[in-house]
Amino acid sequence: MREPGIDYHAIFEASPSAMLVLNSVLVILDANRSYQNLVARNRDELIGQYVFDAFPQDDESEMEDLKASLRRVLESHDQDVAGPMRHDLEEPDRPGVFAERYWSPINAPVLDSDGQVALIVHRLEEITDLVRAGGADVDHRRRQMKLELYARSRELQQVNERLRQTNARERQIALALQDSMLPAPQTLAHHQAAVRYRPAVHALNVCGDWYDVTQLPNGKYAVAVGDVVGHGLAAAGVMGQLRSALSAAIRVVGGPASALDGLDLYARSVDGALSTTAVQTIIAWADHRITYSSAGHPPPALADPDGTVRFLDQATDPPLGASMEHTPRPQASITYTDGATLVLYTDGLIERRGEDIDQGLQRLADHLARHGNGEVEALADALIDLSSATDDTAVVVVRL
Repeated sequence: MREPGIDYHAIFEASPSAMLVLNSVLVILDANRSYQNLVARNRDELIGQYVFDAFPQDDESEMEDLKASLRRVLESHDQDVAGPMRHDLEEPDRPGVFAERYWSPINAPVLDSDGQVALIVHRLEEITDLVRAGGADVDHRRRQMKLELYARSRELQQVNERLRQTNARERQIALALQDSMLPAPQTLAHHQAAVRYRPAVHALNVCGDWYDVTQLPNGKYAVAVGDVVGHGLAAAGVMGQLRSALSAAIRVVGGPASALDGLDLYARSVDGALSTTAVQTIIAWADHRITYSSAGHPPPALADPDGTVRFLDQATDPPLGASMEHTPRPQASITYTDGATLVLYTDGLIERRGEDIDQGLQRLADHLARHGNGEVEALADALIDLSSATDDTAVVVVRL
C-alpha cells in the first residue's frame, strides 16, 4: 500500500544512485538528477529516446551484456544484474580530461496489475574501487588483480548468458517432447473427457506422469494414467515408452489386468521403469460398466450425480516390476449411472508432505461431492489446482 504524503518522485530525484525509468520497449521515460549528472545530459535530452540510441557504447560486448540483462527482466519478471561496464567521467577541475570509472548496471521490473512488466528501473552502482587502484600508494600487483577480477566477471557474465540461452533451447525441446508424448485425448463418441498435467516446480516443464484416453475398435473406451519414479527428461523418456506400450496392449488383450500384465513384463526390460504405478480402465458405455486394474496406483474416483463418491480400489496390486515373480493381476468392475464422473489422477493430486494419504483422498472426495457435476473442462482446471507444487500431477476427467 502506498503511504499517504510520501512524494515518491522526490525520492527518485534525491537518490544518490543514478537511475533511469524505461518502458517495456526500452524507451527512456525519466532520469533522476544523479543520472543526469553522471552522463552530463539534462532530462529533456534523454526522455523519449531508445536507451541504446541515447548511450551508444564503444565496447560491443558491454552493450550486448546490457541488452541481454534487459531481455531477461522482460522475460523472467525478476531483477537482473548486468556485467560491469566502463563509463569515464570528466574531471570537474580539468575540462577535457576523463577519469576511468566502472559501473554495475542493475535492472528491476515494475509490474502492472496483471503481473506484466510495465516499467524497468535501470540503476548504476559504481564499482571503480573494485576494478582499479585508487592512487600511487596502491601496490601494482593489487591493481593487476583487481583488473583481472573485472575481466573475469565479464567473462562469467557472458558464460551465464550462454547458459541461459542453452537452458531456453532445452526447455523448448522438452515442451515439444512432452506435447508429442501427451497429445490431446481422442474425441469420444458418447462421453466428454478433459485432461491436465502439471510438472513439479523446477522440473523443466516435463514429467514422468502420463494419461491416455482412447476409443477402442469395439466401441468401448480405454482410460489410463501412470506415474514413473522421478522428474524431468529422464522420467519423461521412460514415460513415453510405457505409455505407448500400455496403449498398444489395451487394444489387443482381453482387459485392463491383461494389459498391465504385459506392461509389467515390458517394464522389467526398461531402465528406470521399475516401481512405476499405473491404472487402466475400460468403459463399456452400453452396459454402464467400468472394468479396471491398478498397479500400485491411487484409486480412480467415481462421482455419482447425487454427490456420492466411490473409489475404485478392489483390484490393486504392487507397482510394475515390484514382485520377484510375475503373477497375473486382479481385475474388478463397477456400474455407473448416466451423468456420473470418472476421475483418474496421479499422486501429486492427493499427497502432501506430513499428511496421511487418506486426508488427500477425502479432500478429493469432498471436492467431487460439491463440484462433480460441473463442466468437465472447468472441473479438470479446479482439480489440477488442488495438486502439490512439489510433485508431478496428471488428471483425467470423463463425464459418463
